[in-house]
Amino acid sequence: MPGTRADLTRLRAALTAFFALDGFVFAGWVVRIPAIKEQTGASASALGLALLGVSAGAVVTMTLTGRLVRRYGSHPVTVACAVLLCLSIALPPLTHSALALGAVLLLFGSAYGGINVAFNSAAVDLVAVLGRPIMPSFHAAFSLGGMVGAGLGGLVAGALSPTRHLLALTVTGLLVTLFAGRALLRCEPAAPPERRPEQDGTPRRRDRRTRRLVLTFGLIALCTAYGEGAMADWGALHLAQDLDASPGLAAAGYACFALAMTVGRLTGTTLLERLGRTATVVAGGTTAVAGMLLGSLAPSVGAALFGFAITGLGLANIFPVAIERAGALGGPSGVATASTLGYGGMLLGPPAIGFMADWLSLSAALTSVAALAAVAVLVAVATRRAAATG
Repeated sequence: MPGTRADLTRLRAALTAFFALDGFVFAGWVVRIPAIKEQTGASASALGLALLGVSAGAVVTMTLTGRLVRRYGSHPVTVACAVLLCLSIALPPLTHSALALGAVLLLFGSAYGGINVAFNSAAVDLVAVLGRPIMPSFHAAFSLGGMVGAGLGGLVAGALSPTRHLLALTVTGLLVTLFAGRALLRCEPAAPPERRPEQDGTPRRRDRRTRRLVLTFGLIALCTAYGEGAMADWGALHLAQDLDASPGLAAAGYACFALAMTVGRLTGTTLLERLGRTATVVAGGTTAVAGMLLGSLAPSVGAALFGFAITGLGLANIFPVAIERAGALGGPSGVATASTLGYGGMLLGPPAIGFMADWLSLSAALTSVAALAAVAVLVAVATRRAAATG
């Protein structure tokens, strides 16, 4: 493991850069979804099926990434997946049917799922070495990258075609990967000594209660990541389609959400140290419920944007807490399990909302985000009680 504080600082900086890159690239894609939908002529349900390609690619890759990380290390896997992510983001504008879009999104989803499991595994190990709850700071970088990507996407929406915009993201992403990847590959993994056997492919035997808790934290991650995926893929479309917002203003919806989430995560370490994990999750989930009900049902763009921001603030620290706790309980395999469930929720939520939007309406479908945030609160409370009596 890195031997000095300077080594740990360099490792933290390199990982932060990849979290930010992931959010930047992902947001650049999601703000162009309305244009891609129009280009392909897809209905809401057809677009939902195409988005399922992201989900399928990510979930399948996540189940394999743990093995790749144990064999090759989290750092090389992070860099390899970053390259694939940056290359695949240029493909969606080249499609002209929902089927073709789904096919290229399968590749994009594979890269997205792989990099998220890889760098979350590296981050959990670093958190354990440092002994402080800094996991929200990494996810703050993801949100900041998303905010910048969405903001720039809104600015260039009227000036650049989706093809040119996403090609520019590819070039930018590869340059960031070149510099951050070299730094990351030079850093030794920050794995605590007791986790070495799991990294070698022989995970410790965990009792049934620990496995249940890991799955429970994965469920909490799923419920809240569902909301993040919904905001990413459907927030701009809701503002444009239901509230007649301009393309630039519609793109601002995800930017508001990402900005609020960034602020929440930047203060997450302090919040966790003062309130504790359960209180942070309960307060955040309750805030998200109120925010999403306002964002999805508000009759004006301004009120909806305010609701999106409140939702981002509420959801900010729940996912990082869930991943960190699963990793503390189950090591790398716990990270993989919770990440698979969590990011599965992020990626499976948008297609589900697409179907609900066809059956009901998009605004009604988005209220499901509030419903699952409420489920996360109830699960967190039940988990605390189980832990106290177990």
